[in-house]
Amino acid sequence: MNRALQWKLIAGFLLVFLAGGVTGAFMGAAHARHFFFMMPRPGAISERMRERLQKQLNLTPEQVTKISPILDKAAADLHQVRRDTGRRVHEIIMETHRQMAGVLADEQRRKLRQIEERHRRWHHGHGPPEPPPEASPTP
Repeated sequence: MNRALQWKLIAGFLLVFLAGGVTGAFMGAAHARHFFFMMPRPGAISERMRERLQKQLNLTPEQVTKISPILDKAAADLHQVRRDTGRRVHEIIMETHRQMAGVLADEQRRKLRQIEERHRRWHHGHGPPEPPPEASPTP
């Protein structure tokens, strides 16, 4: 095997390795985004709780049947808390941006609107769309 062929093989293996790394990073990021930012269904939460408790506590089928409504209610309550918290966080951030807009220069307000637009695209429009912050009249 000549030297040129060896270098071509090494370069080919490196390219395949890098392509695999980039693909893995992309797929991992997509999965992590879904895992961390998307709200699970209440049914999925209660099912995970039920499975975990059944294994850890060695529950009988009768016990699982009796605690299922309790877990379903807890999952629904947790889902509502998460929705309310997310909505409140969004309201605080938008109010902060509205208050800041009066202090910012035109170019800074434009950049702030771009940041908000990126945030909206990232969350694919979940939640109520908010208008961009407008400048408060300065005295």
